Amino acid sequence: MEGLPTVPLDLLLALLLASVRAAAFLMLAPPFANRAVNGRVKAMLSVAIALPVAGRLRESAPAAEPAALVNAVVQQALVGVVMGAFVALVFAAVQAAGDMLDLFGGFQLASAYDPLMQAQTAIFGKLYTWTTTALLVVSGGHLLVLQGFLRSYEVLPLDAGVDPGTVARVFTEGVGQLVLSALQIAAPLIAVLFITDLGLGLLSRVAPALNVFAMSFPVKILIALTLGGFTFSLLPGVVDDMAGTARETVVRLVTPLVTPLAAPLAGGGG
Repeated sequence: MEGLPTVPLDLLLALLLASVRAAAFLMLAPPFANRAVNGRVKAMLSVAIALPVAGRLRESAPAAEPAALVNAVVQQALVGVVMGAFVALVFAAVQAAGDMLDLFGGFQLASAYDPLMQAQTAIFGKLYTWTTTALLVVSGGHLLVLQGFLRSYEVLPLDAGVDPGTVARVFTEGVGQLVLSALQIAAPLIAVLFITDLGLGLLSRVAPALNVFAMSFPVKILIALTLGGFTFSLLPGVVDDMAGTARETVVRLVTPLVTPLAAPLAGGGG
C-alpha cells in the first residue's frame, strides 16, 4: 500500500537475530529465567532489548538466503544460551550453599514441591534462591546483568560464533568457582553443625543412657535456624558482588569466543 513506510531488509534481519540471542539469554539468566516470568513477557523483552542495537548490527547481518538465515539463527541462539548459562552458574552458588545447609542441618528430609520449578526442593535451598532473586531485582542487579549482555552485541556481532573448546574450558573453571563460592557461603554454619555432631558424639560416650540420636535432629535444626537467620544479613552484599561478577563474566566471555562463521554468513548486508 502506498504511503506506508518501508523497513530495510537488513535491519529486519538484524532485529530478528538480536532478538533470538536475547530470548535464549533470558531463558537461562536469572532473574528472568524464573517460571514466574511469563513467556510472552520474555519474548517482548527480548525484542525490546534488540531494538536499540539493531541499527548498529545491520552491517553484520547475513544474506537473505535460507541456509544463511538458519545458520545465523542457530549461532545466535547458541551464543545466548552460553551467556545465560554462565550467568545462571554465577548465581547458582547461593542455592548450592542453601542445599548444603539443608543436607548438614537435617532439612533435606523435609522437601517440598515447588510448582514454579516443578521439582522437589529443600527449605534453605529454595529460601536462599527466592531471597537472592528478590534482592537482585530490588537492588537493580538485573540491570547490571542486562548491561553486560548488551555489551556483547558490540564485542560479538552477528557474523561471529562461539568456540566450543573455549566454552568447555570456561565452563569447567566456572563449575570450580561455583563449588568454591558455595563452600565460602555455607562453610561457617557447616563448621558449627560439624562441631555439634562432635559434641553429641562425645555426649553419647559420656552418657550412653541418653538417646543422643533422637536429640540430634531438633538440636541441629535449632542451630541451623538460629545461625541461618544471621547469614541472611550477608546476602545483600553477596548479591551485589554476584551481579557485578555476572556482568564482568558476560563481557569477558564473548571476547575469547569470537570466531568467524561459515561462508554463507560472510555475505552479510542483505
